[in-house]
Amino acid sequence: MDATRTRALGRAVAAAALVCCAALVAGCSPASTPAERDSARTARADVPMAASDLQSQYQKVIKEVLPSVVQIQARDELGSGVVYDDRGHIVTNAHVVGQDKTFRVTTANSEEPLTASLVYSYPVQDLAVIKLDRVPDGLRAATFGDSEKVDVGQIVLAMGSPLGLSSSVTQGIVSAVGRTVSENRSRGGTGATLANLVQTSAPINPGNSGGALVNLNGEVIGIPTLAAADPSLGGSAAPGIGFAIPASMVRTIAGQIVKEGRVVDSGRAALGVIGRTVVDASYRPAGVAVVSVRPGSAAATAGLRQGDVITRLGSRPISTITSLSEALAADRPGQKTSVTYERGGTEKTVHVTLGEQ
Repeated sequence: MDATRTRALGRAVAAAALVCCAALVAGCSPASTPAERDSARTARADVPMAASDLQSQYQKVIKEVLPSVVQIQARDELGSGVVYDDRGHIVTNAHVVGQDKTFRVTTANSEEPLTASLVYSYPVQDLAVIKLDRVPDGLRAATFGDSEKVDVGQIVLAMGSPLGLSSSVTQGIVSAVGRTVSENRSRGGTGATLANLVQTSAPINPGNSGGALVNLNGEVIGIPTLAAADPSLGGSAAPGIGFAIPASMVRTIAGQIVKEGRVVDSGRAALGVIGRTVVDASYRPAGVAVVSVRPGSAAATAGLRQGDVITRLGSRPISTITSLSEALAADRPGQKTSVTYERGGTEKTVHVTLGEQ
């Protein structure tokens, strides 16, 4: 899937029709006894109370988490970040920091922007860590949740600076988990293939990138990264389909950067080839041609060489370089699988033990 970061009247008529139907049904209902009427009034009184409780929970979470969400101004990009610890480390997206080394950071409580410096950017996972040059009083680190406990249907809040509107909050649900998505490099993304993303209906607009996707326990369960592109809308963001990097991956990558100054263990499988998409006689994608093989890699050990055309990884057909990246993103380093490829018009299959990026 390619992705980018970035009938009102009909509904109104339908809503009006529903209201009329409801009124008609109520008007035609049989007469009730006083006891039944008292019971109905009690039941109706419970509904506003439930809504009030949910609103209070929203406000509690926002009050707890919003101070941990910052606005990041790079030279050519405006995005968001999440305070990772009380030492001033902030985690954000690699596409937010771009090629810059210094940034202006505005916290929810600061009157003037603070300065920050890049610690390390890891475009492979579209994550980066920057560090405030001066840690202000009251800086609050966010609490990151357990990605394994994220379920479809959970209510979530997206916090960030969409379109430059700092400290903004939108609401939605977790629509799906385990998505694999490839960023569109031409639209400011890193071109990375990201696995196990959290899909959400909470609106994600330019500027939300690097912010927080939060559950009602006040835990960050993901970093909003991109929105799906809708070809029918000219490639603009599709409403209600956004993706976030899960908290477990954020902790893994950011933790290494904070401790080591770089990523030492990516946890991502690699075949060890540089390839390009090839097409058939009908100009349809037909596989990945091997341009070069890294010495000592899984591909080299299996005997793959320049000119081979990879058509399958395990049980998954491979037609483009993106599909190969997505297939590898679903596997783990050390995993045993097979590679089917064509060489000189002959199809061959070899077994490989995947390496690590």
